[in-house]
Amino acid sequence: MSSPMFHSMRDLEAQVWRAYDARRLRAFRPQPQPTARSEHARMLAIAAARRLRAQERAGHNRPEDADYWKAVAPSALGKARALRQDEAFPGLPN
Repeated sequence: MSSPMFHSMRDLEAQVWRAYDARRLRAFRPQPQPTARSEHARMLAIAAARRLRAQERAGHNRPEDADYWKAVAPSALGKARALRQDEAFPGLPN
């Protein structure tokens, strides 16, 4: 039995091929379609991250960066609002 410090070439090649096969097979795995609710939550998270970035940039005395991040946050909110207005968007349970 070999110690962890010494690996045989056969073991190393097997590890490389397993990693290669996993990466190659992952490309063919069907990706689930995002739901309207998950897209809405993602848009709200993007808007929040942009506002936080604006606050961070303002704290670092970078007003031009802060103005940019403040200006782009409402676009994500508009997309989230548009998702909510769609009839296919499921309502919250009572």
